[in-house]
Parts: sequence; C-alpha cells; structure tokens
Amino acid sequence: MLGNFSYHNATKLYFGDDSLRFLNDELPKYGKTVQLIYGGGSVKKNGIYDAVINILNANGKTVVEDAGVMPNPTADKLREGVKLARDNKVDLLLAVGGGSCCDYAKAVSVSVNCDEDPWDKYFLRFEEPDCEIIPVGCVLTMAGTGSEMNAGSVITNHDQHLKIGHVFGDEVMPKFSILNPRFTLTLPKRQMVSGIYDIFNHICEQYFSGEDDNTSDYLAEGLMKSLIHSSLIAVADPQNYEARSNIMWTATWALNTLIAMGKETDWMVHMIGQAVGAITDATHGMTLAAVSLPYYRSIMRCGLKKFVRFAKEVWQVCPDGKTDEEVAAEGLAAMEQWMRTIGVAMNLRELGVTEDMLEAIADATILLDGGYKQLTREDVVTILKESL
Repeated sequence: MLGNFSYHNATKLYFGDDSLRFLNDELPKYGKTVQLIYGGGSVKKNGIYDAVINILNANGKTVVEDAGVMPNPTADKLREGVKLARDNKVDLLLAVGGGSCCDYAKAVSVSVNCDEDPWDKYFLRFEEPDCEIIPVGCVLTMAGTGSEMNAGSVITNHDQHLKIGHVFGDEVMPKFSILNPRFTLTLPKRQMVSGIYDIFNHICEQYFSGEDDNTSDYLAEGLMKSLIHSSLIAVADPQNYEARSNIMWTATWALNTLIAMGKETDWMVHMIGQAVGAITDATHGMTLAAVSLPYYRSIMRCGLKKFVRFAKEVWQVCPDGKTDEEVAAEGLAAMEQWMRTIGVAMNLRELGVTEDMLEAIADATILLDGGYKQLTREDVVTILKESL
C-alpha cells in the first residue's frame, strides 16, 4: 500500500435478528426527547414502528415524530426537520428506515444549531459544522447506502436541480446503528435490487483507482464476490435470511471508509447518477446502474490493468490467448449479464430520461478527479447519450 492515512470509525453496530433489543442499552445514554425519523409509513405496516415506540416508551422518552422522509430527501424537508428539532429541543435523532432516513438525520444533526442555511453552508460551500451536533442513531430497514456507518449525507434541491452529497467528519457518524436483516425482508423486490447495485457501485468507486498492490483492493474483491453470490440467491428467494444478512453486512463494509484506505477513489458514477436523480427523482441505485457500464467502458483503457484484474478476480474470466483489452471487456460483459439477471435499470430511458434532459443533467454533474480519467462536461454528455 502506498500513501498515508488514519482510520477511525465511531459507530457501534448491533447486528442480527435479535439486535433491536440493544436499543435499550443505547437510549439511556441520551436525553429525554427523541426525534423519531421515518419515511412513508411502511415501518407502521410491518410492525417495526410499534416495536421501536414500545422501547422508547419503556425508556421514558418523549417522542417527537418526523415522518415523511422521501427516498431522495430534500432541502425543504431538511429545513422542516431542523425546525422540529429546534422547537422541541431534541436530544437524539433516531432514524428508522433506509439510507435516506439516515442521511437526512445526519443533515438535521449538523443543522439544528447552525445559524446559516444548511443547504448553502454544507451542500454548496461544503463547509464543516462549527456548532453543536445532535447525536444520531439508526435502525436500518434497507441495505444499500452504508449510511448507517459513515458520515455521508445526500440532499436534493429541486429548485436548483441539484443532488449533492457531503461527507462530514467522524463526529457526524451515527453513534450506534441496529442492523436486523429481518427488517429488510418486506422490501419490494425492486428496492432490494436497487440497494444491491448501490452496494456494488460503492465498492467499484473505490476499487477503480490506483495501480499499487493495495490490501483494500483484495478486501473489495471479496466483498464484490460475496455480494454477487448472495444477490443471485436473494433475487431467486427474497426471503432467504442468510443471503439478505450477507447483503446487509456487505453494504455496511462497502462504505464505512475501510476499503477507501490508501485509495484515491473515483466517484464519477455517483456524480452522474446523482445528477440524473436531481432531474428525475429516480431511485438512486437505478440511476447508478443506468450509467455505470457506459462510464466504465469509456475509462477502461485508461485503467486497463485494474479492469483486467477485475475480470479475472471477480468474474473469473480466463485470460488465455486474449489481449488485455479483450479480458477487460469480458469482465464488463459479465458484469452486464449479472446486472440483467438481478433486474436493475440498464438505460436512462427506463428512468424517464429523454434526449432533451441530457444538457441539464450534465450541468448538474460535479466533476471530480481521482479516477483513471479526468472527465470534461463533453465526456459526461457522451456517457449520458450512450446510457439512453
């Protein structure tokens, strides 16, 4: 491994089908008032809401409900949550849901005591919090984002047609997260599959950078192989607890910063996918799936060594008698076949994108370095056209 880094993860995890009971161990560490954050009501239908409320009541907590967090939480919703937290002087933000609820909770946590507009400060100027931060806890009900063990928060501003993520410092990470794989079994299949691809792309974004012999890449390959294996089982049998538990655990390790150590990382698929989401409000994992293959094929020759390794180690492509470009292309073809098998979106038209939206999506795409090729806006437009 090359480079220098420090590693710390501040989140305590409780994993397994009996993990919710550990909420009793965490709640006494915080004050009396809890802002309970959840989405559109599915947690009420599947019984998770009642189970959490019972534990909160048993611990003598005053519950302030913050419902209606959308799959792509907005700046307007963030401001509503901040006002709710301020008016009730909350002591803990408890997100019960998927990554959007966790992301939203972290955005609220850094904004309650902020004297500026949080969208401007954190998501346009990318400044760090200089105020008291409200602690966050998570009860995860969907595997995908890894938000349960990182400091990232993605917020959408519909007025500005922007969807932007800010990775804060360790102090914004959830203090604890509860991961019960059984809570994911009631998800619609499309949401499950979207989460699976989100996990896979998180790993790819970190893997496809650098050329050194990096332990993080070996870890990434193991996570990818586990995810591919478990995803095929889960798609055939969504109630398979073992497959779903492995997917949930892989999601956490895919984006809790571990496999980024020693890596430059390349987040351009996310930048393009998030721009698509800003314009269409399409499901996050599906936006990534729709643009991934055109992006990777466009940069393959620039990072050929890693794409050959990806083909051989992850997809077991036999290199005998083939050029490196042929091996790398076979790897991406195998990835495409897997994507089709699990049922993700394979093009932007499936997500409602039309030709006349491409310029706006390109305008909303943040250009980053760190990958094998520095994209221009024109490159983004080309990738988008190939994604239609």
